[in-house]
Amino acid sequence: MYDVIVIGTGGIGSAALYHLATCGMRVLGLDRFPAGHDRGSSHGESRMVRKSYFEHPDYVPLACQSWDMWQQLEQRAGRSLLKPSGVVYYGRPDGVVMSGVRDSAAAHGLPVEDMSPADAADRFPQFQCPPATTALFEADAGILLVEDCVATHIQLAVEAGAEFVDDVTVRHIAAGPTVTVTTDRGTCQAGHVIVTAGAWSAGLLADLQLPLRVIRKHLHWFHCDNPRLHLADGCPAFFVEHQGGYFYGLPQMGPSGLKAGEHSGGAPVSDPLTDPRAPESADVERVENFVSDFLVTDSCTHQQQKTCFYTMTPDENFVLDHHPEHANVVYAAGFSGHGFKFAPVMGQRLAEMVTAPSDTSRLAELTGFLTRDRFRTA
Repeated sequence: MYDVIVIGTGGIGSAALYHLATCGMRVLGLDRFPAGHDRGSSHGESRMVRKSYFEHPDYVPLACQSWDMWQQLEQRAGRSLLKPSGVVYYGRPDGVVMSGVRDSAAAHGLPVEDMSPADAADRFPQFQCPPATTALFEADAGILLVEDCVATHIQLAVEAGAEFVDDVTVRHIAAGPTVTVTTDRGTCQAGHVIVTAGAWSAGLLADLQLPLRVIRKHLHWFHCDNPRLHLADGCPAFFVEHQGGYFYGLPQMGPSGLKAGEHSGGAPVSDPLTDPRAPESADVERVENFVSDFLVTDSCTHQQQKTCFYTMTPDENFVLDHHPEHANVVYAAGFSGHGFKFAPVMGQRLAEMVTAPSDTSRLAELTGFLTRDRFRTA
């Protein structure tokens, strides 16, 4: 019998496990795969972390709090998890990205530098400003070492008393005054259950009919010969509007090379467990064209490709809520595409939702726009 069982221990679930364990709860984490695995959406070496949030200005306070919490986690673990780099955006001045970054920065007093194409070329000669675009630079941004972040949350949770079991498949959740979780190894019980199962969340919460869709996304790495594309030489992360899509990149940090991918698009996935995760020629071509057009370098060679699964809501914002009929079942989903950076604060909020008697905290207020109510009233 546990106080809480956390089902799914990727970016968000591992953080919830950590926060629950460090506040003295008897907690069990269950996952189908080992810590830091590559079968979901919390892998691929690195994730961008930024504060000026074009997706929705209400994310900014959460992003700022998460930034501080990542640094606190580093100090507690005694290891580097967040690499400051800054982020530069390129896009149409009146486009979704540039307008959204400016609006969120203005609403929350974030320092963001507006640059003309000429200014951007002088500041970042390793990048070729796309036609009809301008640039914005945010210095207070960086890169998270994604697998290390997950492993650190789990390690510190276990050190604080949590139990963590992988290679276990959850078959069914039976809610009631006590929640019974049936797995392929037997059953376990808890006062509360948190479901943070990524691409498998909709199946585990089938009665809620959550409007989640899973899409296949590819990550690519390139070896480029321009030293200005290395983090150590001052290269920032970048997010670019290019040929009708949105692309991102992270500077070279090690032998894997520079990371790039397309943020937009993606193919639907019916079963993430059996999906072949094979490269798709159209995706490879689009990313290679972006790299060729945007990076200033004599040579940029494709090194490797990996696949992850985005789990998306219709408005591409997260969903974080209690089960409407069983308050001791809590879930969080739809984080893919931009959610990993929020793992510490979302883990803390999930812990609050099962330990606090009421939702009157500051975090409850800040995450109020993420409840399931917006789908029921749409």
